[in-house]
Amino acid sequence: MTQTIKNTVKTFIIENFLFGDTSYELADTASLIENDIIDSTGVLELVAFIEDQFGIAMADADIVPANLDSLSRITSFIEAKAAVPVTA
Repeated sequence: MTQTIKNTVKTFIIENFLFGDTSYELADTASLIENDIIDSTGVLELVAFIEDQFGIAMADADIVPANLDSLSRITSFIEAKAAVPVTA
């Protein structure tokens, strides 16, 4: 499932922030913020995508670079959130 999540997120990033430029070498651990791939507005777009695509409700405390600054971090975050059962 890890590869599927990573590929889905990578496709979203390429289409929305790199304007479809598949020649860009987007390394799994490359910082999306430090490499100027996404900005603060882009983070909000990424959050909306994760919530819609993976059915994950993200709290404000979840929206930090430790969770969203690279493909690896995003993939790990989604896997961890998806593994936690939702309680009412």
